[in-house]
Amino acid sequence: MMFDKGLTTFMIVATSLVMLMTPGLAFFYGGLGCKKNILSIMMQSFVSLGITTILWIAFGYSMCFSGTLGDGTDFFGIIGNFDKAFLNGVTSSTPYSPERNFPEYIFVAYQMMFAIITPALITGAFINRVTFKAYVIFLILWQIFVYYPFVHMVWGGGILQVWGVLDFAGGITVHATAGFAALASVFFVGARAERNTGPNNIPLVAIGTSLLWFGWYGFNAGSELDVDAVTAQAFLNTDVSASVAAITWLTIEWTTGKKRPTFIGLMTGAVAGLATITPAAGFVSLGAASFIGLCAGIVCYFTVKFVEYKRWDDALDVWGVHGMGGVLGSIMLGLFASKTINANGADGLFMGGGFSFFLKQITAIVLASAWGFIFTLGVLKLINKFVPVKVGRMDEIKGLDFGYHGEVARQ
Repeated sequence: MMFDKGLTTFMIVATSLVMLMTPGLAFFYGGLGCKKNILSIMMQSFVSLGITTILWIAFGYSMCFSGTLGDGTDFFGIIGNFDKAFLNGVTSSTPYSPERNFPEYIFVAYQMMFAIITPALITGAFINRVTFKAYVIFLILWQIFVYYPFVHMVWGGGILQVWGVLDFAGGITVHATAGFAALASVFFVGARAERNTGPNNIPLVAIGTSLLWFGWYGFNAGSELDVDAVTAQAFLNTDVSASVAAITWLTIEWTTGKKRPTFIGLMTGAVAGLATITPAAGFVSLGAASFIGLCAGIVCYFTVKFVEYKRWDDALDVWGVHGMGGVLGSIMLGLFASKTINANGADGLFMGGGFSFFLKQITAIVLASAWGFIFTLGVLKLINKFVPVKVGRMDEIKGLDFGYHGEVARQ
C-alpha cells in the first residue's frame, strides 16, 4: 500500500507534538505545586501515558471509533463496538480512509495522545489531596465512562456528530468534560491543609507552558487530518488566540488588584486562550480567533477570581481555565463558525446561520459538562468505599512525594 508521504509525515509530527503536551502539563503543574508534591503531581500525568496506552489498544480505540449510529453498528449512538479491540483488522498497511491516505495506525496513535492528556488535566484541581491508588482507579473508570462515550458521540459517528454538533479539536470532548470533572473533584476532596504555598518553580512552569503551546499546534492543526487551507487556518488561529488571551490576562492583572503584571498570569492567560480556541480552531476566521482570545482572557480570569471568592480549592485553576475555556470556545463556535473557512463546518448564528446550530452547541456543552461533573462526583464516592481517595492530613502536610513514592524532587 502506497501512502501519501507528505500527509503521513505531517500526522506523525502532529502526533508527536500532542504526546509532548503531557510532559509539558506535568512540568506546568509540577512548577505550580508546592515543592513537597512536585513528583506526585508530575507522576499523575506521566502514568497516564502508560495506563491509557494499554486501555486504548485493548478496547478504547474500538469503543470510540468502531461502529456508527448511521449504520446501526454502535450502541445507541453513545458508544462504539468492540470490532477493533486489540486493533483487530488494523495493520500498518491499513489506510485511515480513501480520502486521507495515511496509515490508520497513526490515527490510532494521534487520538491516543488526546486520551492520555484529558484525564491528566483534572489532576491540577486536586493536587496533594488524592491517593495514588485511588487516582489510578479513577483514571481508568473516567476514561471508559466519560471520555470514550463523548469521543464516539462527537467524533466517532455517534449521536452528537450525526445531529450536527461540531468540535474541531476537543473543547467538548477534552476541556469541558475534564474541567467540570475537576470542579467535582474539588467539591469531593475539599480544601488543602496549606493553600497559600504558591508556585515552587516558575521557570518550570514556563517550560511546561512552552511545551503545551508548541504541542497545541499538533493538537489543533493536526485535527484537520489533512494538509490544506483549514490546517493553516487552525494553526494560526491557535497562536493568535493564545497571544491575545495572554496579553488580555496580563492587562487585567496589571490594572486591577495588586496592579502587578506576573509571569504566572501571562502564562495562565496563554493556556486559557489555547483551551478556548480548541473547539473552533478550524471553523472560524482569524478575526474571530482574536476575539475568542480576548474573551478567553476576560472570562477565564474572572472565573478564577470567582473560584477564589467562593474559596473552592481548585488548586491550579483547571475549571476556570480548561472547563470554562472549553465551554466558552464551544459557544463561540456556535456564533462565529463559517463555511467560507471550512466547507465541512456550519455557519454560526452571527455568520448567517440559524439558531438551530447554536442551540445544538449549547446542548452538547451542557451535556458534556453535566456528565463530567456528575460521574466524577459519583465515582469518587464509589472508589472511596473501597480505597481511601483523600490522603491523611499528616501525609498531606509532610508531602506526597516521599510519603507515597519514596522520592523527593529536591533535597
